[in-house]
Amino acid sequence: MDFKERIRVIMDFPEQGIRFKDITTLLKDGNAFHQAIDAIAQPFQDQEIDLVVGPEARGFVVGAPVAYALGVGFVPVRKPGKLPGKTLHHQYSLEYGKDALEVHYDAILPGQRVLIVDDLLATGGTTQAVIQMVENLGGEIAGLAFMIELTYLNGRELLNHHQIFSLIKY
Repeated sequence: MDFKERIRVIMDFPEQGIRFKDITTLLKDGNAFHQAIDAIAQPFQDQEIDLVVGPEARGFVVGAPVAYALGVGFVPVRKPGKLPGKTLHHQYSLEYGKDALEVHYDAILPGQRVLIVDDLLATGGTTQAVIQMVENLGGEIAGLAFMIELTYLNGRELLNHHQIFSLIKY
């Protein structure tokens, strides 16, 4: 299946000059969504994966079904103040400012092998922050998987010491 055909490109969103890759058109097509999730999970089927971690919010939409396909648990990484238990807070720099994420302290145990899944690899900043959080909790990164990679933003270069799978590349 040509998954690119299922992605709608919206011009000038969220600002002038941006060509936004809208995955909602793929998500609403049950067959395409099913095949996309299976294709993202497939490279990791024979690896020892204990957990899938997905950052808010579209990482939940892609990561949770990948965890289901792999038969493992899912750990959400949230914006600050959204998780009820004791959390690890991590602030990181973006191209224009700062952001922060949180994960429960007990969500990842030392030695657990983690697959990080998100909808988009752009500059790699958010994924690098999630990697640092997983490693701070003692987890080991088994790989990184994305529905879409914007190759022209060179995020892969920041993350290239990990196995990376991208379903669609622009």
